[in-house]
Amino acid sequence: MRYGSQSARWIPIVVLVGLGSAASAAAQAYDVKVEQKQGIGHYLADANGMTLYTFKKDAPGKSACTGECTKLWPVFHRDRVSPQGGPQAESFATIARADGTNQTTYKGRPLYYFSGDKKPGDTNGQGVAGLWTVATP
Repeated sequence: MRYGSQSARWIPIVVLVGLGSAASAAAQAYDVKVEQKQGIGHYLADANGMTLYTFKKDAPGKSACTGECTKLWPVFHRDRVSPQGGPQAESFATIARADGTNQTTYKGRPLYYFSGDKKPGDTNGQGVAGLWTVATP
C-alpha cells in the first residue's frame, strides 16, 4: 500500500514539470531575436540562435528560392513572431509560396535558414554567391 501512495504523490509533480517545459518551448518557438557578431554586425536569428537570411533575387513578398534551392536554404516560417531586441512584430508577415507552403517575411523580405549553418551563431551563408545575406534588423 505504501508503494501506491508514493507513486500517486509523484504523478502530479511529473505532470507539472512536463507542462512547464511545454509552455516554455511553445513561447520560445515564436521568437526572433537580434544577434551580433564581429565582421557581420547585427542580424536576425530564431529563438535557438540560428541565423536567418534573405535572398537578393526575392521580390518584396515573393520568394524566388524554389525546388532544389530550398534544400540548401530552408524556409523559415512561424505563424506569429514575437521579436526580441529591436524589431517590431508588425515588421513580420506571412506569405504563401508558389508550392503552397507559408514563409515568414521581415519588412517584406522572405526569411531562410542556411543548411551549412550547424550551430547557433554560425553565419556561413553570409555572402554566398553574392546573393545571400544575413537578415538585418
